[in-house]
Amino acid sequence: MNSIPRPASSAILERDGRFLLVLRSNPPSADMYAFPGGRAEAGETPAAAALREFEEETGIKARNPRLFETYDLRSHASDGTLTSHFLLSVFLVDADKDAVAVAADDAAEIGWYALEEIRALPVPASVLECVERIAAESKAGHRY
Repeated sequence: MNSIPRPASSAILERDGRFLLVLRSNPPSADMYAFPGGRAEAGETPAAAALREFEEETGIKARNPRLFETYDLRSHASDGTLTSHFLLSVFLVDADKDAVAVAADDAAEIGWYALEEIRALPVPASVLECVERIAAESKAGHRY
């Protein structure tokens, strides 16, 4: 596999200290809870990919994407062979308060989770890192 990362995006939607997560049904994060997101399409900006994937997986039309973090994500086989390589752009997004999330696309389940619940779920390290950072900064009085 070539080592040029493929662009991917995800979106963080938080309501009252709870974060919207989907249970992935497809690799690379199958059977893990993560922010809604996925691969960018040809010519798509990271922000546009985040909004499109969010709507595809949750049914919610998000808006106002703000870049929060980027990750260079590599997965390897047991023999050390690179199996996937993504440059993930994570965005904070807004949505209508009354918008109801519905699991769609490759999301097996969907739900709102507080930090303590997320710590007990199977999540990628990047998801936990983002939630921990948002919670810490929120406690310190910083709002996104």
